[in-house]
Amino acid sequence: MTQAAEDPSPKAPTITGITPRWRTGPSWARIFVTGLALWVASVLATFATGNPNLIPTLILLGSFLIPVTFVVYAFERADQVVTAQRIFTAFVYGGVLGVLGASFLESALLRQPSGLGYVGVGLIEEGVKLAALWLLARRLPRYSMRDGMVLGAAVGFGFAAFESAGYAFNALFTSSGPSLLNLVETEVLRGILTPVGHGLWTAILGGALFAVAARRGRLRLTGAVLGWYAVVVLLHALWDASSGIAVWLTLLLTGTPRQWLLIRLDDVPQVTGGQVHLFTALSWALLVLDGIVGLLVLRSRWHRATAISPVNAVVVNSREENR
Repeated sequence: MTQAAEDPSPKAPTITGITPRWRTGPSWARIFVTGLALWVASVLATFATGNPNLIPTLILLGSFLIPVTFVVYAFERADQVVTAQRIFTAFVYGGVLGVLGASFLESALLRQPSGLGYVGVGLIEEGVKLAALWLLARRLPRYSMRDGMVLGAAVGFGFAAFESAGYAFNALFTSSGPSLLNLVETEVLRGILTPVGHGLWTAILGGALFAVAARRGRLRLTGAVLGWYAVVVLLHALWDASSGIAVWLTLLLTGTPRQWLLIRLDDVPQVTGGQVHLFTALSWALLVLDGIVGLLVLRSRWHRATAISPVNAVVVNSREENR
């Protein structure tokens, strides 16, 4: 019997309609590149035509680009518990509930920016995001630290998207009239900072909440959860206070006699033209430091969350359910 010679060279799949992944790249990357191109096109069209009807498109694209990119990234890693539907629900419902809750509480409890005020903002915003995550996750069939981090990040990015849209809208209106440039600058700045803000903080807190639930079988507020809540509140407060801290550091290093006189009169002076570069550098340095600390914490927690294989995690959860 004659045996056909095998072709040793590898052959690409011949199934119609399937494109190799390496040719297209991951979906989240294509969503980001396409969305960024559409946002740039919207910016150019708005400046060129002056058409106010394009402003909502500009705000929505700029505010939701990074958060939606994360959601698509999370979709590609969905499982039987953290499904794509749950991720999307956490993003939309969690974001809206968080923004609404924070708006009511901050307007009722906080009056003006201060050191304690920044801590208050952190307590309120991280608290309402935790409450939204709890509400959305109260009936999950099982809990794991990884799932808590994914759903927590979805809630945080949803909050960031709706909050950024509000900031962009407010940035449009200035004392000298509507300013498209101010709106665009606000969206660019918040887009750059979004990955190390709300999504990161709520991911850390969600991981802590679900880690306790994985051991106890249900969601509970324990000392560990409250401890991680304090950590993310501190990161949040330092983030919000970075400009104020940078002002005081600038005055400490280069303050003029007149500025120190204003301080003695309980009036916070503005930085001068010669101090603005130092102030800007210090502000960004504080934000970068805060972001690095948050990312290091998240990285450590993620490694711990993924240390147990999915099979072992199911076995552990099954044993706990049978107790």
